[in-house]
Amino acid sequence: MSQINFDDLKEFNQKTFVNESELQDINISCIDCSEDFVWTVGEQIFFRDKGLQNPPKRCKVCKQAKNERIASIAAAQASGVKQKIEVSVFCAKCASYTTVPFYPSQGRPVYCRSCFLEMNPNLIETE
Repeated sequence: MSQINFDDLKEFNQKTFVNESELQDINISCIDCSEDFVWTVGEQIFFRDKGLQNPPKRCKVCKQAKNERIASIAAAQASGVKQKIEVSVFCAKCASYTTVPFYPSQGRPVYCRSCFLEMNPNLIETE
């Protein structure tokens, strides 16, 4: 059986049971749309009470959109229908508007077809 480290417990209590008067609204930049949103004191208290340790990454609109994407993917998988994904993005190299057949990962660049093939010439098929 493991022993309790009382220093860790004290630090946990200090982080978890902060007085509500010490909390204040925090501006956070959304990882999807880069717009700032406010993480209110009430939301921080909710996160604390639920044991959530990380602040939100997305604004409410982007979080709703992400939840809808996940729900539609789950519904398509459950029904056995192959779902074709097409996401509109701007190329990280030439800034042209294009579509890609996947949901881009946060923080990773997305390229149009011509820029991608230019950077990866070994992927060009010869007939």
